[in-house]
Amino acid sequence: MNEPVLELADVSKDYHGLRPLRIASLNVARHEQLALVGFDQPTAETFINLVTAASLPDRGTIRLFGRATTDIATSDEWLGVVDRFGIVSRRAVLLGSLTVLQNLAMPFTLDIEPLAADVRAQAIALARETGLREDTYDNAIDELGPLDVFSVRLARALALNPSVLIFEHPTAEVEPADIAALAARCRAVATQRGIASVLLTADRDFASAAASRVLMLDPASGRLSSEGWFSRLRRG
Repeated sequence: MNEPVLELADVSKDYHGLRPLRIASLNVARHEQLALVGFDQPTAETFINLVTAASLPDRGTIRLFGRATTDIATSDEWLGVVDRFGIVSRRAVLLGSLTVLQNLAMPFTLDIEPLAADVRAQAIALARETGLREDTYDNAIDELGPLDVFSVRLARALALNPSVLIFEHPTAEVEPADIAALAARCRAVATQRGIASVLLTADRDFASAAASRVLMLDPASGRLSSEGWFSRLRRG
């Protein structure tokens, strides 16, 4: 099927910033890795709330997997939509005193002490997929470096087999020396799973490395474009 997983048309949402978040037009294809540049933290959070139907636009249409968010009538329908997204964000809570595998087991069970063999195997599979080393599995989250913490967040986002990954400013807490590895990891996981990814970032080099298409937001008009200011920066 060629139907986009995500479509926005003439969208506007007031989030009490200097101006509303505006998106003139955006289509995200199945299996596409897309980076969006020009979203600060408040607009990134507003965008995620809109595309996951946690909030509705003041104007315009958002369609998820072919269905308008305004047509989602019940909490069960909404939860079914949310489960198709994996959100990689600092706002997603990890329990710092628990181990990597305990945190990765929590989407499957709250009975984590000790971990059942089948749940431990699921957690290990997620850890391996996202590049976590075996010697980190039984370390507490508070003992990890920033890149490994990011990998745990990514693994948690993958636990329920989402159709779309959304990354919210993934380089914000990562050391500059680790950004290339982070970009490669983001792109490899989405490619191997055959799912779409949307990366909201301010780092143009990371965007180019992690995505197959990069668009820059003009906040005044809501136009997303690969031309103009962003392209000039890349050439400079």
